[in-house]
Amino acid sequence: KLLPFLPDGPAGWTADKAEGTTDDTGGVKITSVHRDYKKGTADNAPTTSISILDSAANPDYVAATTAAWNLSTSTPEGYTKALTIDGMPGFETFENEGKHGTLWLMVAKRYVLQIETQGQDAKDLQDWLKRVDVKKLAEVK
Repeated sequence: KLLPFLPDGPAGWTADKAEGTTDDTGGVKITSVHRDYKKGTADNAPTTSISILDSAANPDYVAATTAAWNLSTSTPEGYTKALTIDGMPGFETFENEGKHGTLWLMVAKRYVLQIETQGQDAKDLQDWLKRVDVKKLAEVK
């Protein structure tokens, strides 16, 4: 159900095949899907990875994860900030060195969407997020 939410890459990017797993750990099933993207073939080419974790079976995980998202800091090295998108809590970090960014979004108090970028600007995190249909993801049961 979650694989179709991993978008194709933008023009000029290649996308690996989307992968998904469901792990049963002590009676708690955790499903996650993942897809990697790359622009060009150079060793230092910009990359992005998008993951979606279904935490339906573990509401404590949701509470613990989002509780840590209230911190916002900014330094010469980068920043961390809490954000809200379409009423959903999220968190974004960016390190200037290596241009490494990560954005997390809690969708429908169930799905943890993670977008990780390397060799791209901070604004690119939001551009990648726009490629994922979070409103439709929130409707998945």
